Amino acid sequence: MKTLNDFNFENKKALIRVDFNVPLNENFEVTDATRIISAKPTIIKILEDGGSCILMSHLGRPKGVQDEFSLKHIENKVEDILGVEVKFVPDCVGSDVETAAANLEPGQILLLENLRFYKEEKEGDKDFAEKLSKLGDIYVNDAFGTAHRAHASTTVVAEFFPENKCFGSLLAQEIESIEKVMETGEKPVLAVLGGAKVSSKITIIENILDKVDHLIIGGGMSFTFVKAQGGKIGNSICEDDKMDLALDILKQAKEKNVQIHIPVDVIAADDFSNDANTQILDINAIPDGWEGVDAGPKSREIFHNVVMASKTILWNGPLGVFEMESFAGGTIALGDSIAESTKNGAFSLVGGGDSVAAVKQFGFADKVSYVSTGGGAMLESLEGKTLPGIAAILD
Repeated sequence: MKTLNDFNFENKKALIRVDFNVPLNENFEVTDATRIISAKPTIIKILEDGGSCILMSHLGRPKGVQDEFSLKHIENKVEDILGVEVKFVPDCVGSDVETAAANLEPGQILLLENLRFYKEEKEGDKDFAEKLSKLGDIYVNDAFGTAHRAHASTTVVAEFFPENKCFGSLLAQEIESIEKVMETGEKPVLAVLGGAKVSSKITIIENILDKVDHLIIGGGMSFTFVKAQGGKIGNSICEDDKMDLALDILKQAKEKNVQIHIPVDVIAADDFSNDANTQILDINAIPDGWEGVDAGPKSREIFHNVVMASKTILWNGPLGVFEMESFAGGTIALGDSIAESTKNGAFSLVGGGDSVAAVKQFGFADKVSYVSTGGGAMLESLEGKTLPGIAAILD
């Protein structure tokens, strides 16, 4: 696996695929700069070597050229975070861009316009990729968030750098973190899967049953397992058409000696609102008119003990409706347990949109080993798929 450390960038121009697809408010101000901050180590390493950086990214889902999706809006934020002047060029291919790249001095940064202003980017067009390739000497992919897409800038462009291509430090970290959970992690290995639907996690569950020792199934998806085993779940969310699958997963886990942990009690509400009446109920005995919205106190204690006994932990998905303050307790308790286990030497990886949001919201980002920056890419990695953006560098 070639990384930044395999190259000296002195007097070289690095063409870097970053993931600067950051949220903007109505004034075009960046509201969460995590992805820019995550790219900083790669950029600074290249500049300190005596190289220059040409940064390419997409932003949003533009239909053709749309000013609100221009990367000019984030130029100042990128400059603030990197502490280096950033030159912006209002296109990403063509003679003006090639001139700007050619004139770049060591220590300088050029930010290209939104790649997705060209439909050729998403189409993985080879001619478009070749035009991009003319801008740099070494291709660096540091965009894990788009590594599962076979786009021109994430995959095809690498063909034009047969020897001179590598992973940036962010992408290398993502790969290593997933490998730790899936291949090399110290046992016992625990996966915590939460969220609303079993259907969105089927392939992950099937792929990780061979890798883990414990599996906590929480959140809305747990009710499909409970109902499949004859429990009464009231008005709780359930995928009736996935109950046979749930039973099959339990059977497979037993055959593979994987211990599955499902909540034993829940906080139930009589309405899907923060102000609803609540009561603690056995998860198998929720009356009609009530729905489970968070893990109960006994479940939290059981999960805490499993987390504390584990040496490698994957967390993907919340244990309740954490967006509502009244039902965030189970997710916060899990975060506390994982933070404590990490402090005691466990390796913990958090990935997937909702769990990353929860970790940030409740202040756990610095208390776990690694927070993944790529939602879809992370899930596809856990499903056992080889991501096109990663394969293109390894090829």
